[in-house]
Amino acid sequence: MIKAAPFDFPYDGRLVAENTALVVIDLQQDFLSTTGYFARKGYDPSPLRAILPTVNRLISAARKAGVTIIHTRQGYRADMADMTPYEKWRRKRSGLDGTDILLRSGAGFQIVPEIDVAPDDIIVDKTCNSAFTYTDFELVLRAQGITHLMFSGCTTDVCVHTTLREACDRNFQCLTISDACASGDRQAHEAALHMVTVEDGVFGVLADSAAVIDGLSRLGGRRHADA
Repeated sequence: MIKAAPFDFPYDGRLVAENTALVVIDLQQDFLSTTGYFARKGYDPSPLRAILPTVNRLISAARKAGVTIIHTRQGYRADMADMTPYEKWRRKRSGLDGTDILLRSGAGFQIVPEIDVAPDDIIVDKTCNSAFTYTDFELVLRAQGITHLMFSGCTTDVCVHTTLREACDRNFQCLTISDACASGDRQAHEAALHMVTVEDGVFGVLADSAAVIDGLSRLGGRRHADA
């Protein structure tokens, strides 16, 4: 089990590598670079970049334990055919007209090179805050037999939390890794983490990366012994 609040993960004590995924949300150039969407909206991307070493440590531990790694990327089609009038209005208001920011054709759509993405990692592309909306994310999870999700990435208060909430409603068991998530708004980040634990874990549990890595190392050791 993984030491977490308000209870250890998972609640029934049955952590199985084959049924677990580490979800790494939207660690893309458009959010982490100094010239991308996030920076152009006036946010400091440095808190997002600060979590990259932690996320890589988690990825390494997950791989050793046999846990599936899923990355998400957010962006629209190059022709913007999947962009609603409201989203186009927000894009113009943000001064992004004429740029390839937040478009899948742009360099900013790619995951930052600092993140260790392996050929057998799963990548889910999305247009909405939630990885479930208009994607094959849930189909992939069900097909792989994944029932337990551990969340990292950005931003804590928007894409991470929206995906987390939908995962809980779909009866996945969820853990949010506090120091592997980030936002440009510190208050929103802290509130989002706090909200995980309210009502005795209404959105699952909260743990830090050290606890997760410790739990995964013991899981990996058990798998090796069983083999």
